[in-house]
Amino acid sequence: MPLPSNAIPPSTPRALQLIEQLQLQPHPEGGWYREVFRSRKQVMPQDGRPARNALTSIYFLLEAGQHSRWHRVLSDEVWVHLEGAPVDLWIWDATDSTLSRTTLGPVNAVTTPQHIVPAGLWQAARPVPADTAGYTLVACTVGPGFDFSDFRMMEPGGSEALRIAADHPSLAPLI
Repeated sequence: MPLPSNAIPPSTPRALQLIEQLQLQPHPEGGWYREVFRSRKQVMPQDGRPARNALTSIYFLLEAGQHSRWHRVLSDEVWVHLEGAPVDLWIWDATDSTLSRTTLGPVNAVTTPQHIVPAGLWQAARPVPADTAGYTLVACTVGPGFDFSDFRMMEPGGSEALRIAADHPSLAPLI
């Protein structure tokens, strides 16, 4: 499958191979993705949203120099590192300004292969820059299932963006 005409060519042969083999497309938050599962079962969220698919799952690839912009999803999201460079995943709770960082990668003293982003919290990610792999491939599973109406990107110049930039200037480029 050829890359979309607006896509930036991948930075490594392995990234190109994954993009083609997994049929990934550019993602609005950055990087590349493809939904690989959407449950046929429906669930009713207890927060007033209409029925959602019980579970969804995607492949998500970030190349060196790319990042997943600050965004939030109204459902829990599980990130699982599959291959490539470790990836730093930041989670920010705007209600009390709590910020945490987890580095996803093969199990060792500083990385873990899986992490959960609780529903409604802000999240952003980028590959660990010192790694030479040139890309990171993860799987993201959302339950209740992902729906773009439950997805919000952080608005540049918005109150959350101004707080992130003031409190954590090194993370402002992820807005």
